[in-house]
Amino acid sequence: MSEPLHPSVTAAVAAARDPRTSAEHWAAIEARVAREWPRLERLFLEVYGEGERTRSELAALAHQLVVSAQERPADLRAVDVAREADPAWFTSHRMLGGVCYVDRYAGDLEGLRRHIPYLRELGLTYLHLMPLFEAPAENSDGGYAVSSYRRVNPALGTMEQLTALAAELRENGISLVLDFIFNHTSDEHEWARRALAGEREYEDYYWVFPDREMPDAYERTVREIFPDDHPGSFVPMPDSPDGSRTGRWIWATFHSFQWDLNYANPAVFRAMAGEMLFLANKGVDVLRMDAVAFIWKQLGTACESLPQAHLLIQAFNAALRIAAPGVLFKSEAIVHPDEVVQYISPDECQISYNPLQMALIWSSLATREANLLQQALERRHALPPGTAWVNYVRSHDDIGWTFADEDAAELGIDGFQHRRFLNAFYVDRFPGSFARGVPFQDNPRTGDCRISGTTASLAGLEARDPGAVDRILLAHSIVLSTGGIPLLYLGDEVGQLNDYSYRDQPGLAEDSRWVNRPWYPAQAYANRLVPSTAAGRVFRGLRHLLEVRRRTPELAGGTLVPFDAHNRHVVGYQRPGELDGVPTTVLCLASFADEPQAVEPLTLSGMPAEAEDLLTGATVDLRAGLVLRPHGFVWLRVRHAA
Repeated sequence: MSEPLHPSVTAAVAAARDPRTSAEHWAAIEARVAREWPRLERLFLEVYGEGERTRSELAALAHQLVVSAQERPADLRAVDVAREADPAWFTSHRMLGGVCYVDRYAGDLEGLRRHIPYLRELGLTYLHLMPLFEAPAENSDGGYAVSSYRRVNPALGTMEQLTALAAELRENGISLVLDFIFNHTSDEHEWARRALAGEREYEDYYWVFPDREMPDAYERTVREIFPDDHPGSFVPMPDSPDGSRTGRWIWATFHSFQWDLNYANPAVFRAMAGEMLFLANKGVDVLRMDAVAFIWKQLGTACESLPQAHLLIQAFNAALRIAAPGVLFKSEAIVHPDEVVQYISPDECQISYNPLQMALIWSSLATREANLLQQALERRHALPPGTAWVNYVRSHDDIGWTFADEDAAELGIDGFQHRRFLNAFYVDRFPGSFARGVPFQDNPRTGDCRISGTTASLAGLEARDPGAVDRILLAHSIVLSTGGIPLLYLGDEVGQLNDYSYRDQPGLAEDSRWVNRPWYPAQAYANRLVPSTAAGRVFRGLRHLLEVRRRTPELAGGTLVPFDAHNRHVVGYQRPGELDGVPTTVLCLASFADEPQAVEPLTLSGMPAEAEDLLTGATVDLRAGLVLRPHGFVWLRVRHAA
């Protein structure tokens, strides 16, 4: 039996009914309110406490959700119904993601529409467009400093064009993914301008202090994120619009122009819920929840991954289940592996980036050893039912070495020294390195550093290393076969290289991440069907992997059984399933070594005698053992006795 609603909420829901809403549609909304509101209310009260202010905000939120649910277009309501009937829709082995910056890949939104036939040809079912909202002109942290969540950057198009693009992608079987940048706004956002002008209501939307007393107190326990931009977590608030000095300080975790929102104020939650619902009703299928670890602040803590952060994301989740239940959350938490998984559940973020797997693929390529990656697959791969990893070789961002030091120590690896090695290796400061990366936020004081670079440049293609193409394919073979949603940075499928032109562009020159956000690599795409070119070899190899994956149902979902290859250079895992009622297993083995590697017959003796090599179609006698070529990999299907 559903819990009774508070009278103020009942009144707010009733008052929100539009007489044009059909009885059937209204009944569906009422059912979702009855099912989800008690959870949302409990979460809200746990964060904000009981009181008149909280009750007022809850009633206003209920009204807001019901209005948005009624405004949801009919085609999106049909998507909601289909996804509620098939809640695991995103775990299919046919799911394939792509990500790009609209301007750099296609010029603008209209240009991107012209790429849809190619995206279909590639097999994309999920397209993440990097931040495209109105933002500061010269430097916006790649669009992550949002000035308006309801207006598209005019250079890219309009909100009407974005809505039309979402519909066309949907017609072509491609879900639209956008960032929901909910930790901060730009200093040009209307809320920020009104806070700067001294409007108390909007000052309370941010963390504003009259002097350094409280900022100093917070910074005793909060780490620096972008030390190249500013020390600590606070920046001086600019002069007020009338030119007078304010003397105030404002919280800016990332760049000085990105002002953190104050979620201790419940009005901020409701305001951001409104922005979220607006985007959902424009046709967004997945919202990438940016910087999830940072949204709650508490004096005396690191202000990262606090319990209230999870409660707030769960509350946003519950709000969507009422107003737009077909929309998913994807978490972006580049933190300790134990913290990453805490954001992943059907009631919080249904999908999540897998930064650990990404980092350890690169670690294995550098060391030629698979031990850390094997350990992670055994220990940190499993997720709750109804959730999935988003696996990737690299993203728009830098590479941070997010493995747990305690995991490394079990294997006799000093985490600090290993990170120093990886940083040196990937910026070509280590003898024999094949990589051509660029350091990002190099902090000599702490020894912290991250790495920028495209897949091809990091894997050796820029250095013309003969193993580069094989490394690119090896890395992608793992993200394509370990389960979840594989994500390609568009252009990597044709081996795009670093773009150093950012160094000559005002506003970009100090951010090395732009080296791995190249402009559309027209020549590489032109060569993708020419087998003698590097672009052709990468494209042909990756297309083959994608085609095999689409016809291999064992690669759906996230269930993975570790397999010890008894070879420190080889990572192994099994993907169980069935075909025609017969139990099957796909055994995946991948070698990071520069020389051929053997997997002995005794190691394979627990498997059936014969396997089908899914990548070649050959029959393999496992009793004879296997030899993997340098940077080689196999997907072997075995059939078990019924």
